[in-house]
Amino acid sequence: MKPLKVAILTSDKRDHDRDYANPVPGFGTAPAALLQGFAQLPDVEVHVVSCTQQPLAAPARLAPNIFYHSLLVPKIGWLRTFYQGCVRAVRRKLREIQPDIVHGQGTERDCALSAVLSGFPNVLTLHGNMRLVATVNRARPLSFLWLAARLERFTLPRTGGVVCISRYTQDAVKDLVPQTWVLPNAVDASFFAGQPAPARAEPPVVLCVGAVCFRKNQNDFIRALDPVAKQKSFKVVFLGQVDGGAYGAEFRELLKTRPWCEPVPFSSRERVKEFFQAATLVALPTREDNCPMVVLEAMAAGVPVLASQVGGVPDLITPEQTGLFCDPTRPETFAAGVARLLEDRALAQRLAAAARVEARRRFHPQAVAQRHLEIYQEVLGARRGTGASPTKT
Repeated sequence: MKPLKVAILTSDKRDHDRDYANPVPGFGTAPAALLQGFAQLPDVEVHVVSCTQQPLAAPARLAPNIFYHSLLVPKIGWLRTFYQGCVRAVRRKLREIQPDIVHGQGTERDCALSAVLSGFPNVLTLHGNMRLVATVNRARPLSFLWLAARLERFTLPRTGGVVCISRYTQDAVKDLVPQTWVLPNAVDASFFAGQPAPARAEPPVVLCVGAVCFRKNQNDFIRALDPVAKQKSFKVVFLGQVDGGAYGAEFRELLKTRPWCEPVPFSSRERVKEFFQAATLVALPTREDNCPMVVLEAMAAGVPVLASQVGGVPDLITPEQTGLFCDPTRPETFAAGVARLLEDRALAQRLAAAARVEARRRFHPQAVAQRHLEIYQEVLGARRGTGASPTKT
């Protein structure tokens, strides 16, 4: 039987990071894990297509069944022309590949627009709800977030369906798209490797992963932990880049009088895994999030999680079974959750063990890739009239 031919449109991180000398392609955390899963499935041929602003070296194949295509698009073809250069370059390449279906990864840049204007059956995945992110961040007119939100509104009605990584996304797009499926992101298989060792760090380590910014809410988290820090010895590690504006300045000012807080610049997912090994718990005090990878990865690695009960996070955690919730509008719940997990190590270990089992069942790359194949077949079957009519699920 002929394998299903899928074109995955996603950004090459080397272009985003201006890392043009790097010979190895890199993708977002979730798309990279999904490709790991596809590499294990013999019934699919995947073509990864990325637009870049500078020439990039790249292998023709990323795996025996995964091909890579890097398309050079001059700067004028990007956001200033609403990605029309990317759309045209991708369309030409897809005519050569002749995929059965095109999958656009994310609405943050060019990928969704190129997918819906490709002329081929297509689906999209929303990694961040750009319309909601723009609202939470109070995006200024004509800013990147403001424009991304409007491009998202343009692309959604024009796709065959949206793979929603949470019910939060599904609720946000259900009135704009013909069909939706809820499927969380895949987690890099290496996070599942080995057995988690009990955290032995002294003092205990509370790990916060994410860019330090208003949406991620680290400043309220710091202030909320002041009473706990007076009673217990612990360290809070903030792993992420610090906002260059007023919020980042406030963050730095707060840290001057709190020696129990330590900022660490984010470097790689490998670095995240190293910090997980020492972490007593992972905390996510965010105001808005869709399917935060740090929660998925912590669950896979066997680290207890305390996270805000907002956005798509409730899809990932079962309270009191696989993690604990806090409320970003009530900072005192940050303190209560951290204190509880620091004091009750038996509870922390029980939550982490159950979360690890759940993560392997739901977030392992092969399981997520297999579900994607089922979604593709459903879309193609409906178009041919051989499958069920599209319904929202």
